[in-house]
Amino acid sequence: MSLAVVYSRAQDGMAAPLVTCEVHLSGGLPGTSIVGLPETAVKEARDRVRAAILNAQLDYPQRRVTVNLAPADLPKDGGRFDLPIALGIIAANGGIPRDALARHEFIGELALSGELRPVHGVLPAVLRAARAGRCVVVPRGNQDEAALARDADVRIADSLLAVCAHLAGRVELPIASPLDGHAAPESAHAPDLADVRGQPHARRALEIAAAGAHHLLLIGPPGTGKTMLASRLAGILPPLEEAEALELAAVRSVAGLGTDASAWKRRAFRAPHHTASAVALVGGGSQPRPGEISLAHHGVLFLDELPEFDRHVLDVLREPIESGRIAISRAARQAEFPARFQLIAAMNPCPCGYAGDASGRCRCTPDAIARYRSRVSGPLLDRIDLKLEMPRVAQAELRDIAPGESSAVVRRRVIDARDRQLARAGQVNSAVGTRYAARDRALDAGPPALLVRAIEQLGLSARAYHRVLRVARTIADLTGCARIEAAHLLESIQYRRLDRG
Repeated sequence: MSLAVVYSRAQDGMAAPLVTCEVHLSGGLPGTSIVGLPETAVKEARDRVRAAILNAQLDYPQRRVTVNLAPADLPKDGGRFDLPIALGIIAANGGIPRDALARHEFIGELALSGELRPVHGVLPAVLRAARAGRCVVVPRGNQDEAALARDADVRIADSLLAVCAHLAGRVELPIASPLDGHAAPESAHAPDLADVRGQPHARRALEIAAAGAHHLLLIGPPGTGKTMLASRLAGILPPLEEAEALELAAVRSVAGLGTDASAWKRRAFRAPHHTASAVALVGGGSQPRPGEISLAHHGVLFLDELPEFDRHVLDVLREPIESGRIAISRAARQAEFPARFQLIAAMNPCPCGYAGDASGRCRCTPDAIARYRSRVSGPLLDRIDLKLEMPRVAQAELRDIAPGESSAVVRRRVIDARDRQLARAGQVNSAVGTRYAARDRALDAGPPALLVRAIEQLGLSARAYHRVLRVARTIADLTGCARIEAAHLLESIQYRRLDRG
């Protein structure tokens, strides 16, 4: 029978659906046709595969070759199907045993010489293949990310000939070696919070944001340390758990960014330029790919010069901030990517940047300031938990200010606060439901009365009300208090004073 069946995996967002590559040899004029909704790169595989088989000193059948990639309604793109198509043709022609193919899945692009080249999205495919109980053969260039799936049987190949020898039982392919960076790396290479001189209120807000995974907005004149503080947030966050790091590595694999063995458990810090488009920020394209918010999954997304972003670009963040995911829909493709990021933004108080500065150099009119601040929509600002003004520190004072606490000291407090949150609710405070947040407040009459006055005076929304409670809960966790006290609530409310405008 001139029929061979080879298994592979497609890339569909974060999913890796099974693709069955069926190869049939029949009579007629020699030629190769590929069916099953192939994109251009897959159609071109017939030329790459033919040259790779001949250069590997194997026989290419002088018959009619039909390749079917099932399911037929799933679009297939990229060079990941080169290896399974080549193996199917060789097996159908009797070059390798067909029964060995059923226990394997194959992913890889072929060079004309027969060598294997790495492809994108290998990690999600390996994880799905492990659940199916099959061995996966991937190119050596994908070894680092494939080795992250500890429970998977992953084999590394350099060429088409090596895979054929493995299937024939002559030579066994090597197993993917595990990464050297399984231990959670310390933040030795991250900027240290001790470098920040002064700004005690901003340092406090940064610690609260890190402890409860709250979103933070810093407002102040140029040179006050907004960017400097933001770049140190990732260094005081707890290390990623194994499942979180694996999820982030899968996103990076789909995006084609690869895996760094020495830092794959490090929190992501993404800082896109303000000229970034909406698609660059949330992902998209005709073949949906993850954007900056997904690449910052379980990490930090820093938006500097916030009003300089296009307002439409900023507003696309509103749904992901609430849901922790982004669903991208196109005419022929749909994909969903995780986006549980922590937003930290920075902006100037006015177009010239010096409104309210002691130097008095600002000459912006109230209308100009209002137009500048209106570039950031109210619904987006309502989703930011902490908003803080950072005044400029005089140069004379900077010389006399002693260095503050290091990132390692603050990080220890943040980890302790997070441990309390996970023990109490199973998740960080920013992610708890509104019903739990309302039930978790203090029972005495003081805090509820404070909240009522804050809502009336600041005009807080229902969303802001619950966010104030969550921030107060985080402040209590940092101090080791089991209950939310009035002092915690007062400090939380002051971070919403800018809602009043």
